[in-house]
Amino acid sequence: MALPVALSVGRAGAVSAASCEGLASLSLPDTTITMAQIVAPGAFAALAVRGGRVPGPFAKLPSFCRVAATLKPTSDSDINVEVWLPTNGWNGKFQAVGNGGWAGTISYPAMAEALQRGYATTSTDTGHVGGSGLFALGHPEKLIDFAYRSEHEMTVKAKAIVAAFYGNGPKYSYWNGCSTGGRQGVAEAQRFPEDFDGIIAGAQANPRTRLGAWHLAIGQAALKDPAAFIPPSKYPAIHRAVLEACDAIDGVKDGLINDPPRCHFDPKVLTCKGPDGIDGPDCLTPRQVETAKIVLSPVRTSRGEEIFPGYAPGAELGWGGLVGGPEPTAITLDHYKYVVFKDPNWDWRTFDLERDVAIADKVDNGTINAIDPNLKPFTTRGGKLLMYHGWSDQLVGAGTSVNYYKSVTTALGGPSKTMASVRLFMVPGMGHCGGGEGPSTFDMVTALEQWVEHGKAPDRILASHVTNGASDRTRPLCPYPQVATYKGSGSIDEAASFTCK
Repeated sequence: MALPVALSVGRAGAVSAASCEGLASLSLPDTTITMAQIVAPGAFAALAVRGGRVPGPFAKLPSFCRVAATLKPTSDSDINVEVWLPTNGWNGKFQAVGNGGWAGTISYPAMAEALQRGYATTSTDTGHVGGSGLFALGHPEKLIDFAYRSEHEMTVKAKAIVAAFYGNGPKYSYWNGCSTGGRQGVAEAQRFPEDFDGIIAGAQANPRTRLGAWHLAIGQAALKDPAAFIPPSKYPAIHRAVLEACDAIDGVKDGLINDPPRCHFDPKVLTCKGPDGIDGPDCLTPRQVETAKIVLSPVRTSRGEEIFPGYAPGAELGWGGLVGGPEPTAITLDHYKYVVFKDPNWDWRTFDLERDVAIADKVDNGTINAIDPNLKPFTTRGGKLLMYHGWSDQLVGAGTSVNYYKSVTTALGGPSKTMASVRLFMVPGMGHCGGGEGPSTFDMVTALEQWVEHGKAPDRILASHVTNGASDRTRPLCPYPQVATYKGSGSIDEAASFTCK
């Protein structure tokens, strides 16, 4: 895509300010470039953006060419994107970053991380402003933009801008996202297999209709009846009981449940003693025991069909995200109000699992749900998909990534063929996209680069637990279904004491 101005390219990655400003006249289909300007080192932190001020620390950002554009692939589309282009030291690669929740904002912190690695990077608000799902009511094209079209359109246009700025396109293209960004990543692999060479998909909030059904079902179980409600103050006692029952199953007592599917915990052991089951701070009433059993179990229909996996054992400290009251998550309520039933007054207490999941799936019809296991078009051209999920995820049941990985394994013809292109890393003790009691700081980007660019598949990824800025425990993350196994000697806080089996 030629520019009507001369590109001044000297040493690798060095471009003149005039070239950046000239991008404003670049002509791309369905695209209006609204900004093209050089941002000085550290200057981005003071800028205001659409929808508010810039979040997060950006004082250490290097100089870059900032391009903003509005994409209108349909008459009802209003997709804002930004593309950041390093003015020095471009690594020759491109990284698109994903969103969280309902999106509605450009992911500036994730773009900043990519820029600091030398990437040309891009992000989108997915076609609306703000974190509510209200935008979807009466706007089916905007819903498609949110679901997958904005990400693809952004990627195509951003690559053209990269090529115009540097005189050549990126050598490698990557996606990096978690939660909604994880769902976006697998949707890209399924729908647009040529967009990326490698995709990082963390804690995929997927399939969205059934994730929401899980939120609503356990919300009803825990919140409709006051007697069923488990106060968050009791979560630590439940967590201690789970650890007591299952911590040592993996051969080492370290405060983590390394392989939660092997843990079969019965909350009944916490039943308050006495003839009347008198309530207490460290026990559960019989009614609360029933709630705990529901929270720890997959949501199933009366016919036994699993709708969504439940919380994994070990995630108890995060239960408040879904059942801490007074109602289920706003993300889920918005989906069923504005997308499924198209009624802002819909009452979550009327949710019926048998009836409403079928309605939600029919309305979605594969729009937001990204469950197609056939990744052969992506993998055949050499694409690599690197998934991860924290076992203690407080918002998205971790088993959903396991379920999707198993479906892909079947579609691709078995474990060995799958492992050649798709790998899943489950993270003990990690919450939603990070945090938690377990080692949750790790570098998926470098692992994916080594896989895509050098053919070195990740057999283990080092993870650290960080307290007050210092690492106090390291562990290997292992490709599913392998788990980190203690060798029998050495510090339980050192990754070298563990092997993947």
